[in-house]
Amino acid sequence: MSDYDYDLFVIGAGSGGTRASRVAAAHGAKVAVAEEYRVGGTCVIRGCVPKKLLVYGAHFAEDLMDARRFGWDVPADCKFDWKTLTGNVFEEVDRINKAYTATLDSHGVEIVNEHAEITGGNSLRLAGGREVTAKYILIATGARPHIPTCPGHEYGITSNEAFHLPDVPRRILIAGAGYIANEFAGIFHEFGAKVTLINRTDVILRGYDESIRDRLLQISMMKGIEFRFNAKFQGIEQQPDGSLMVSMSNHEPIEVDCVMFATGRVPQTENLGLEAAGVELNEKGAVKVDEDNRTNVPSIYAVGDVTDRVQLTPVAIREGQAFADTVFGGKPTRVDYHCIPAAVFSHPQMAGVGMTESQAKQKYGSVRVYTSDFRPMKNVLAGRNERALYKMICEAETDKILGIHMIGPEAAEILQAAAVAVKAGLTKNDFDATVALHPTMAEELVLMK
Repeated sequence: MSDYDYDLFVIGAGSGGTRASRVAAAHGAKVAVAEEYRVGGTCVIRGCVPKKLLVYGAHFAEDLMDARRFGWDVPADCKFDWKTLTGNVFEEVDRINKAYTATLDSHGVEIVNEHAEITGGNSLRLAGGREVTAKYILIATGARPHIPTCPGHEYGITSNEAFHLPDVPRRILIAGAGYIANEFAGIFHEFGAKVTLINRTDVILRGYDESIRDRLLQISMMKGIEFRFNAKFQGIEQQPDGSLMVSMSNHEPIEVDCVMFATGRVPQTENLGLEAAGVELNEKGAVKVDEDNRTNVPSIYAVGDVTDRVQLTPVAIREGQAFADTVFGGKPTRVDYHCIPAAVFSHPQMAGVGMTESQAKQKYGSVRVYTSDFRPMKNVLAGRNERALYKMICEAETDKILGIHMIGPEAAEILQAAAVAVKAGLTKNDFDATVALHPTMAEELVLMK
């Protein structure tokens, strides 16, 4: 008999926590997971899944216009209903939530629907007062949206609340310039809102390849999205009619109907008892872990966004899998963080893997850059001037591919296969030797000059 109530107690049933719980249980461990909201976490409940469904819905605004050029008789007064879309999105979220819950149940994982606080290296207290012990504790509480501390910040919303708006705002100001800000800017613009995006610097999507993000900025401005750079929040005031007056540095105040904060995400480490347990945090408040996801307390581990390493769902899932296989499966495993692909579901999509051009030049000095700047066939017939841009960065001496970056329709779908090639260390010649699949956008990957 074990000296503990559980072999593993997980705090947080998001992507990483769910995977770790399921796999550990499959290895024979007695597992419980505490989740005070809903099984599935940010990605499933209020993040990438519902957001991607909004992206799909937003695309129809342009697709319906383009359809006329392809012979379809689309009525001029074609209307969009926000409540219909969000209602269907919530139904899908409910379905996935039930699927995640059923998976844990089928593996014998106990789901505890209340807050859990760590009281020691092997002990926890639940919100209802019950005290439990576990041989290992896994922190998988994710991250939450950052909210600026300007006067009137309580009038703003975050991406969490965006799905629950009663209707599409007529005028929306989005603060931030990362992937969440640019994705929602595209979504609300396509749904008919007047979108203004403000950022405290003059750079959008920091960390992505410069030419690709510059192309998105150009296209977004052509579509009518307004950008205000070097603008720091000074305050938000609610007007008598319910509208919001937003003041900022270096720009005139602007009146909008909704303010959305997309200014980054903060590791969710508050009220977990980490200080009492002696778990070390970094300067951002994230849990510090080693290559095996272990904290400075030997019995306590952490995976996912709460560690602030790479805030991506597939990374959290891999970390959860690696933890369970290492600790309970007898298969020591570490996550390889090299060449992780990433996408921005903007309009159009951006995607990239490996080094950007500037990163490659800083490391290697001399690099070869191959590009394809083209107008997708569908855009040509639709009369849409929007151009796609693909880039391949290679080491100068060997032509080994260091990175691939692109912007254009379905960029994320195309990049996934290309990411395998970059991860495998292939060269430009390997791409050149591959026969093009014509007529496709993806064939530009093997035709770049």
